[in-house]
Amino acid sequence: MGKSNKVLVCGCAGVGKTAILDQLLYGNHTVGSETHPTMEDIYTAVIETDRGVKEKVRIFDIGMLEGGDGELPKHYLSLPDGFVLVYDVTSVDSFKKLEKLKREIDKHKDKRESHVIAIGNKSELNEKREVQFDTAMAWAGKEKIRLWEVSVTNRKSLVEPFVWLTSKITQPTSKSNFLPGRKTKSSSSSNLDTS
Repeated sequence: MGKSNKVLVCGCAGVGKTAILDQLLYGNHTVGSETHPTMEDIYTAVIETDRGVKEKVRIFDIGMLEGGDGELPKHYLSLPDGFVLVYDVTSVDSFKKLEKLKREIDKHKDKRESHVIAIGNKSELNEKREVQFDTAMAWAGKEKIRLWEVSVTNRKSLVEPFVWLTSKITQPTSKSNFLPGRKTKSSSSSNLDTS
């Protein structure tokens, strides 16, 4: 385990960001339990990547976008190595806000690469669904991000997105294209010392 990687979980109030993290990390979320608005919580997790390496991840869960035109506070835009955009499949408004979030992320990310995924929560509530999976997939394809639909009632569905994101943000940089060469004698003089 090297450095601690940072992931920001964001989306409208009430989409289940904290419930996802409580169930993913502790397995103790009870569906239908009383909820309280989150100001900011920071979780520390050790996630095993698809390479079998355990990586330390700090997950920031911020309370935001409470109705209206809420925006991500600017200091959060340069902080993370990865973003998890969460919407509720039973709320088309929560899905529409992802477009604005993604534009903000793209506009303010510095020159460093950050990875973005989207999670549609409450997938078990099909009878109340307002966001069709095909619609969400078309948007994700256009934005070039990965999308999962999950349910807090199924803890296993929560694992894959976080493993995928952690694997991406901790992927080792590719090796140099330069291969070690062998020493050759040159007939011309050079400033390069080959001895």
